[in-house]
Amino acid sequence: MTKKIMPDLILFQRDHCHLCELAWEVLAQARVADFESVWIEGDSDLEKLYGLRVPVLKYTRNSMELDWPFTAEQVRSLMASPPQV
Repeated sequence: MTKKIMPDLILFQRDHCHLCELAWEVLAQARVADFESVWIEGDSDLEKLYGLRVPVLKYTRNSMELDWPFTAEQVRSLMASPPQV
């Protein structure tokens, strides 16, 4: 049985979201090679957490989040922050 490895970054987003497309561009500018996209539609818990805030970038190593708008520099700083112990 293979254990799924959680990615360092998760982008919470919606379908047909122009701001989410811009967030993808910022991630490319920050040279983020790997992240998981999570669409919040159909998940009432995610809708409550992120419904009005998408796109939201979450760093899974310490659970810190960036709400839109964010910059490539902010993404790099987020990824440089220490993991949660």
